[in-house]
Amino acid sequence: MEHHTLFESLRSYWTELYPAIPLNALREFTGELETLKKSVQFEPLEPQWYKDAVVYSLYVDLFNKDFAGLIEKLDYLKSLGVNCLWLLPILKSPMRDAGFDISDYRSIRPDLLGLPHSASDAERERVFIHFLQQAHENGIKVIFDIAINHTSEEHPWFMESRISSFGRYRDYYIWNSDDKKYSDARIIFKGLCASNWEKYGDAYYFHRFFEFQPDLNYHNPEVLLEMSKNLLFWLAKGVDGFRADAIPYIWKEEGTACENLHQAHVVVKFFRAVLDYVRPDTLLLAEACQKPNEVVKYFGNGDECHAGYHFPLMPQMFKALAMNDKSPVELTLSLDVTPGIPDNSQWFTFLRCHDELSLELVYVTEEDRKFIHDSYCRKPEWDFRLGQGISARLAELMDRDPRKIGLIFSVMLTLPGTPVVYYGDEFGKLNDEKYYSEMIRLTGKNDTRFLVRGMINWNELDEQLNLPGSYYASVYQQIKNQINIRRRFRCFGRGVIKWVNITDSTQKPTTAVLSFIRSYRSENIYVLNNLSPEHLTLKLPDDMDIAAPVDLLGARVDVDDQRNLYLLPYGYLWLTIRDNGKE
Repeated sequence: MEHHTLFESLRSYWTELYPAIPLNALREFTGELETLKKSVQFEPLEPQWYKDAVVYSLYVDLFNKDFAGLIEKLDYLKSLGVNCLWLLPILKSPMRDAGFDISDYRSIRPDLLGLPHSASDAERERVFIHFLQQAHENGIKVIFDIAINHTSEEHPWFMESRISSFGRYRDYYIWNSDDKKYSDARIIFKGLCASNWEKYGDAYYFHRFFEFQPDLNYHNPEVLLEMSKNLLFWLAKGVDGFRADAIPYIWKEEGTACENLHQAHVVVKFFRAVLDYVRPDTLLLAEACQKPNEVVKYFGNGDECHAGYHFPLMPQMFKALAMNDKSPVELTLSLDVTPGIPDNSQWFTFLRCHDELSLELVYVTEEDRKFIHDSYCRKPEWDFRLGQGISARLAELMDRDPRKIGLIFSVMLTLPGTPVVYYGDEFGKLNDEKYYSEMIRLTGKNDTRFLVRGMINWNELDEQLNLPGSYYASVYQQIKNQINIRRRFRCFGRGVIKWVNITDSTQKPTTAVLSFIRSYRSENIYVLNNLSPEHLTLKLPDDMDIAAPVDLLGARVDVDDQRNLYLLPYGYLWLTIRDNGKE
């Protein structure tokens, strides 16, 4: 993109957001972009690399202490089949919300660097850059979180903002004389926060999340430019992408719900144009906890985010398993619920994230919420936000049953999209009661999400993983096998899906099996997932020509002369099929 084209593109967004504000600051910013692009040698990223990724999300300190510890485990991650790391918050923070409360956008938290307090900024920077180099040498890309909607109350901008109503940084945040403005904005942390406003002195500041996370004010163009520069700062260090946290809330207007407003999309387009100019294919991932028809708007025409989380699919996978019925998944992925997306865009799918099994009414019904909550919230302390979620590890939700864990991973890993594996779920990590209690003591918040975090004890884990037949080994071997096989076939990340209705041996339709074909170019893989605890005898479709007596995962395909196929309780098969007589 030439200078003139770049400036004109950014100007169109700028004038839409700030029609009365001169272009001087934008011209200066455009010049800085050109200088950065010339001064830094960027390795080109493969177009749409994120479609072929298996993402592993982790907290550096909880995974293995610090970046040196993470480097030690790159072999483990590579062996698991991971080729992209999503680093949950690593930037400087008082850690009252697991690092999503950022106090310095250009510094890594000191405790993750393994350096003495006297270390220089250059030494700190070298630790992170060394990690990036090691990850890249192992074929692993790195993305990380940037909270673009809010900062910590300890951020210098906010501390300056509190001092005077006439200071430069006052307008970086949203201050008001009372708490009546934006009254149509829902309280996101219902049960944890009583209001979206917090009083300080004689005024109030606005926050959509915790009261110690004041919202930024994107009506001020300086905020837009500063946040763009923060993205560029890390892009220049070699980061491959960013997860844009809480993206639907970044623009507020009186008389609206302050979610998904048109101007929020314009801000995202601005960020995307900036990243595309400096290093094309740097991933911008939308964390938009909304219905699919709203999330797809953050893809724009392929000019906003490259990818977004498919939040509604996650609870429907759990519902399908609880019902022993495929219908919730098929309905959610139908065009009636999940619209088509631009060719260069992608859904990110997940079973567990860093947060709870979310049941927000923005994408589940009251009926679904009650059913899923009743089915899975087995302890009072698992309840999150008064029934709006369940704080439990995947293994806990699956009754610590390796069969069920393997099955639900099979569902996620074979459905359309890029899968995200939450650290520890690959070996069946359990809720951490000790960590939960400790974090309540440290933060003063009874945030039940702390249950799903906690540290990995690698000495104990290594011993268990080398013990054949142990719980952890049983889970790990299944998931490792699935991920590595998935990586061999591009149809899972790029291909189409065709649902297959299957019958039992008496030709009676069965809804207990989630059955479909994934196809891309010459690849055709037939997937069967038994959502029930029963042995099933199924009639293989007459036109289904299986290419081998063993499935891709190494399981024997038990088919008799009558084309009856036998599926174990919570069993799953990934079958290579021939297309028109050709394998």
